[in-house]
Amino acid sequence: MKAVRFHEFGGPDVLRYEEADRPVAGEGQVLIRVAGSAVNPADSGIRSGTLPFPVTLPHVPGYDVSGTVEELGGGVTGFRVGDAVVGFLPMGEDGSAAEYVVAPAAVLAAAPSRIPLPDAAALPSVALTAWQALFDLADLQGGQRLLIVGAGGAVGGYAIQLAKRAGAHVIATASPRSRASVLAAGADEVIDHTASGIVESVGEPVDVLLNLAPIGEEEFEALVPLVRDGGIVVATTAWMTTPGDDTRGVRTAGVFVEARADQLAQLVALVDSGELAVEVAKRVPLSELPEVAAGEIRGKVVVVPQ
Repeated sequence: MKAVRFHEFGGPDVLRYEEADRPVAGEGQVLIRVAGSAVNPADSGIRSGTLPFPVTLPHVPGYDVSGTVEELGGGVTGFRVGDAVVGFLPMGEDGSAAEYVVAPAAVLAAAPSRIPLPDAAALPSVALTAWQALFDLADLQGGQRLLIVGAGGAVGGYAIQLAKRAGAHVIATASPRSRASVLAAGADEVIDHTASGIVESVGEPVDVLLNLAPIGEEEFEALVPLVRDGGIVVATTAWMTTPGDDTRGVRTAGVFVEARADQLAQLVALVDSGELAVEVAKRVPLSELPEVAAGEIRGKVVVVPQ
């Protein structure tokens, strides 16, 4: 089969589009014929060796997948050959930037039928991150106020949609380039962080602060007073401590996304009901992934095997 792999850690130049052995589904696994593989920021960290996911070289990147079941491993129930599926793959294993990939059956859900199958690869990890941040960690409720810092990315788009569906008031920070997409996702207020200070722009305390942006520690700490007493600060910025305020009961939580197939199935149902939009900036052939990784990635990119 064709795959993109790297044989050493480094920059985008270590990626190779080449022949590789087709994997075989083991116990509890499913072999998937890949329809789409999403490109994510963490891919570059794994490839460079700066993210702590031990991988065996050569390694196939890509941890979001959509495709069809090609064969079932031992003990797998609930899926049949030919089923369209979507999943968030184990980040330390060979991934979906290939014509075929094996996946634990436990991480898979039926793919949404409302959108093209390749585009469904844009859903799993980022939508699960938003869901788990808002509901598992922050316990977001209707009527609460939510501030999303760095809402212009894929996680931010899903977080806005999910929060609005839950009945929250959403304040989002975004650059002018992302303003239209953030408003389209349903944000009630948009703060242009390139033109004005966030602290000065938020009029009333918020119940939940969700940080998705690579901001500095001092800037992050300056946002904590915006959170009401007893509120919570949630962050995906695992490389630094999430600031809180014990004196006011402002709690903290870090997002370490889990491959929850039950939650993914609920997200798929929202896509199929039209309540959750999946945005894909562009599709590119798998052979062009090395070039894509070497450039500036704007919006969600899905690579498609030829």
